[in-house]
Amino acid sequence: MISAIITAAGKNRRMRQDLKARSMEIRHKLLLDFKGVPIILKTIQNTLDAGVDECIVVLGYFSDEITSVIDELDDERVRITVNPDVHVKLSESLLNGVRMAKSDYCLCVAADQPTVSTQTFKNLIKGVFKGKDPQNTISIMARGETGYLDSAEGLGMPFVCHKKTLIKYLLGKKDNLNPILREMVADGIVLYAVQSRNDLELININRYEDYLKIVKESDL
Repeated sequence: MISAIITAAGKNRRMRQDLKARSMEIRHKLLLDFKGVPIILKTIQNTLDAGVDECIVVLGYFSDEITSVIDELDDERVRITVNPDVHVKLSESLLNGVRMAKSDYCLCVAADQPTVSTQTFKNLIKGVFKGKDPQNTISIMARGETGYLDSAEGLGMPFVCHKKTLIKYLLGKKDNLNPILREMVADGIVLYAVQSRNDLELININRYEDYLKIVKESDL
């Protein structure tokens, strides 16, 4: 049983700045077109196709705009939750989604990564069960070395981890993800890095240049 948690609660600040500088229409990055669908829908669909049992999308800023697009999906596995306070860090958004998860394991995904393929998500799910103690293992997409690692430096979403382990380390934290991953590894949580399909999977769409690159080069 796998629950997907997709965080989509950010301010969209850098994309708004870029669009304004280019005298373009100000739009939310997750609603920009990617291969005929909004970025947020592409990310959700890639995640659903990995065979997850549910997909919880965590919203914050601009929740009304994004909700109206997600509502176009006809899949009962998709649920939306909105942060009670939009002024929160990534760890808080992620915790809000994890708490809602019905499954023991959570596939944690950033909404602005539509180029992460379904196959990579499947590999991440398999990766968490490679060790002797899956409940104390993180299966994460590699940004360098693959296999078992002794450092979480530079790593982030997507990853798979047991729900109870995530709640333990996210509770009370107001931070980005990497410091929390480093703390987990320092405490002996096993880190297993899965090979990315290509370099495009490593891109979070923050700037307009990121968007142009993935639209031009992605084969998804």
